[in-house]
Amino acid sequence: MKLVIFDCDGTIVDSQAGIVMSMDHAFRSLGLPPPLRAQTLAVVGLSLPEAFAALAPETDFDLRTDLAERYKSAFRDLNHDPAETEILFPNAKSVIAALAAHDDTILGIATGKSRRGVDRLFDREGWHDHFATIQTADDHPSKPHPSMILRAMAETGVTADNTVMIGDTTYDIAMARAAGVGAIGVTWGYHHRSELEDAGAHIIISTYDAVPGAIETVLTQLKTPA
Repeated sequence: MKLVIFDCDGTIVDSQAGIVMSMDHAFRSLGLPPPLRAQTLAVVGLSLPEAFAALAPETDFDLRTDLAERYKSAFRDLNHDPAETEILFPNAKSVIAALAAHDDTILGIATGKSRRGVDRLFDREGWHDHFATIQTADDHPSKPHPSMILRAMAETGVTADNTVMIGDTTYDIAMARAAGVGAIGVTWGYHHRSELEDAGAHIIISTYDAVPGAIETVLTQLKTPA
């Protein structure tokens, strides 16, 4: 069996509109200047405490905690239409469906989103039966700590040389390398190709149609002696 773990924001869905809107609201509601759009997108993938430590390093712990709570509230309660703020990347739905139909493939999620956010997406797309293991920021240290991947492998019984992580940020790639699994970088998300290369991606792809082939290529690399 092989385990294919997907990041969510920036890999499966383009959530930048809702993320930027909620971040702007969190900062402005406390009378603070909001970060630039590029700064916000650069921390997508981190858990909220680490994201706010990067975006507001001059603030104290209590204020960053307040920012995080206001961000979560805004993301949940502002008038976001998920169809507009969490848009599936082209061909994501068909590729995920095809992978889920393979008897030798187990799908997983490892994301900085909350479990509530993942469940909302899965409700919308009918994906609860597609993914066997779901790891979120609710229960793990922030990426790039390998905890999410290690737990996913433990839950599914799949070994590291049969596991790949697919993500759009350096945090995903570093997490995969720390866990000793394959690292597939995607260019349609929030970090640049050069950053993914520097983080140690085994392969980098530019379209969802390339996902199945990339999985096989990387798993072959993992099994080939250096």
